[in-house]
Amino acid sequence: MALDITTFSNIINNELTSTAQTRHSINPANRQPNPEVPVSTAEDLDRAVTAARQAFRPWSRASFEERRKSLRAFAEAIQANADTLAQLLTQEQGKPLSQSHQELGMAVEWAQSLPTLDIPETVVVNTEDRQVIQRYTPIGVCGAIVPWNFPVLLAVGKIVPSVYTGNTVIVKPSPYTPYCGLKLGELAAKCFPPGVVQVLSGGDDLGPMITEHAGIDKISFTGSSVTGRRVMASCAKTLKRVTLELGGNDPCIICEDVDIDAVIPKIGILSFLCSSQICMMIKRLYVHEKIYDAFREKLVQFVQALKVGDGTEPDVFFGPVQNGMQYDKAKNLFASLSSEGLNAVLGGSIPESKGYFIPPTIIDNPPETSRVVQEEPFAPILPLMKWSDEDEVLARANDSDMGLGASVWTRDMVRGRRMADQLEAGSVWVNAHFEVSWNAPFGGHKSSGIGTEWGVNGLTQYCNSQTLHLIKSA
Repeated sequence: MALDITTFSNIINNELTSTAQTRHSINPANRQPNPEVPVSTAEDLDRAVTAARQAFRPWSRASFEERRKSLRAFAEAIQANADTLAQLLTQEQGKPLSQSHQELGMAVEWAQSLPTLDIPETVVVNTEDRQVIQRYTPIGVCGAIVPWNFPVLLAVGKIVPSVYTGNTVIVKPSPYTPYCGLKLGELAAKCFPPGVVQVLSGGDDLGPMITEHAGIDKISFTGSSVTGRRVMASCAKTLKRVTLELGGNDPCIICEDVDIDAVIPKIGILSFLCSSQICMMIKRLYVHEKIYDAFREKLVQFVQALKVGDGTEPDVFFGPVQNGMQYDKAKNLFASLSSEGLNAVLGGSIPESKGYFIPPTIIDNPPETSRVVQEEPFAPILPLMKWSDEDEVLARANDSDMGLGASVWTRDMVRGRRMADQLEAGSVWVNAHFEVSWNAPFGGHKSSGIGTEWGVNGLTQYCNSQTLHLIKSA
């Protein structure tokens, strides 16, 4: 089906529905209004929950192959509309069109591949008179709360596990980026029975309505650690199952034996992709003092050559940050550079522009106590710091209440593994960063989250563990 990206509706029980009140978000490249979208009420949510609960019983009893058939159709529909969705994604999120196409490609891959994984069923006892089986059963109605940085991939990354494991799902896109999420709902309506996949657009009040709704059994939330705590508290009222994918302050440790010229382009991209608005970007860069000066010079040369501009223009790498709230937070953080006496070897100020544009900034060896080191900026500003002692740099890397990702870069794989084994994070890489896959679980330690998404372990997060005792004689 061809998508119309000029009008937007909620998808409830496979029907496109409107609301009395509407709102719009802003194109971050020019601060111009995007189209109107629904503002869902408690009554809209109640209708969606009723439809989801009615659909749950037959859908949970469908075979895995029946579910795979619907999911294959969904993946094909996304792929057929990938160009249109990528354009819409750049319009609402701000990322360059090339990065929007990458996100759509990953979304298609996730939709195609996650349903190829088998949900485990383990026979733990098997004797003449009894069998005991540990298996996974669907939870019920899932609420999927999606952030604004990857609104397509992270919506698909919640929809597919929900429905593949036999649940129904209600998706809430971010109020900043509702457009692609609503169109994913339109595509899903052509692929799944009524009530299986629904999408509701709303304001800031819709999230709490979803997390508190007694008819929703599980919440998967991706967003900030501050909001994640509120989500968890809200879910506790009805003992909902909950998966929280929250913020990060990822350390990256560069050892003195690396090939600087080979590593610099990788580090530059992995620190500034999507204008650093990714929870698993490199946020704290520790470079061994023996190569620090040369590394700093070449990193600055590489990053300053990357183009800043509207994501629809050719060869742009840095689009705007996504919204005014994030822009204002970045301006506040940039103000601390002067008050704390820090030295920017690239950037350091935010010029006025028609959009929410922030030039890339690199800070030269700030103290660990500085805000730019302690906070997750979600903007293109990177602290570059010296180290010399392995134990000491590992302690600095781990000295954070975040624990999402971390990496070590070295030619010595024994050393790399030794250091990686001591890093406190949900994902740890040697000679890579932000490499994620549909078949590997993704989640955080400490304040970076609870539970995992993706991979077999992520799929079982959408299930209840059930132990089945089969006694062969009554």
